[in-house]
Amino acid sequence: MKLGILVNTERHLEHIIGITRAACDKGHYVIIFAMDEGTHLLRSPQFTELSKLDGVKMGLCRHSAEEHQIELEDLPDGITRGSQFDNAVMNHEADRVIVL
Repeated sequence: MKLGILVNTERHLEHIIGITRAACDKGHYVIIFAMDEGTHLLRSPQFTELSKLDGVKMGLCRHSAEEHQIELEDLPDGITRGSQFDNAVMNHEADRVIVL
């Protein structure tokens, strides 16, 4: 199963980590996309380290990150610096999507 997690707030880091790890432990594929206020979580190593897990693909909306003054240069290479097109792709590919 492919699980999409749309992160548009910065309030649920513990849940994002827990859900992602639990899904990966069960062999599921997880796609995480950060936008709007959710890009603030990119400042947290706990959040960005999820991109290094097997079975996790992470991306962000570059426009949202710029609007919230998030530095992108130091992020892990595995995080796609994209657009809302990447959000649309996640919604198309995922079997289920959670919005946090």
